[in-house]
Amino acid sequence: MTMLDIYCERAGAAGLLAEPINLITNAAFVIAAVFAARRLAAEPDLGLRNGWDLGLLILLLGAIGIGSALWHSVATGWAVLADVIPITLFLNLYLLSFGWRVLRLRPLALLGLWLGYQVLSIGLVAITGPELLNGSVGYLPALAFLGGFWWILRRRADPLAPTLLVACLLFIGSLTFRTLDMALCEVLPIGLHFLWHLLNALLLYLLLRGLIGAHRA
Repeated sequence: MTMLDIYCERAGAAGLLAEPINLITNAAFVIAAVFAARRLAAEPDLGLRNGWDLGLLILLLGAIGIGSALWHSVATGWAVLADVIPITLFLNLYLLSFGWRVLRLRPLALLGLWLGYQVLSIGLVAITGPELLNGSVGYLPALAFLGGFWWILRRRADPLAPTLLVACLLFIGSLTFRTLDMALCEVLPIGLHFLWHLLNALLLYLLLRGLIGAHRA
């Protein structure tokens, strides 16, 4: 079965441990999911009935780590799906949960928000191609929406605004490392992709922590 070599650390090598650092750092997503689960369990007002989306987001966060670990170990076509599907589901569900819990959008406005994200995501990749910025172009709409959410909350003087600002900065950093991974391969043979994992695990935990606490606002 052909292995897909698109990360600096692999650099043409074969085998399950060809990307040891990229593989191991996916544990950060699982750890982040555990801490998010503990945070959710500490909220007595959030149960299965009114916090199901938060619980599902936590499960998806753990699945991101598992799927990405599979991708960086076997690096085959089916592993791409194991990596991409949990990330896509998390982004879409978080968008809807944030619109509902924080922005307090009505159903039609929430649907419009979600459709707007789909149009921007699909349209941008269609125009530029999926390989632009070392494949990071597909994440730019998520960064744009996150920045927009921060701007809205800052204008409202919402206490969650600083968390979203930190999240935006972490996302910019992680996207930069992901984009430069192959470009700096000769200088740094282990690559920079592992920093994408570590920063994003922290980023997603902060976003979940803020969302979990939003019901008290």
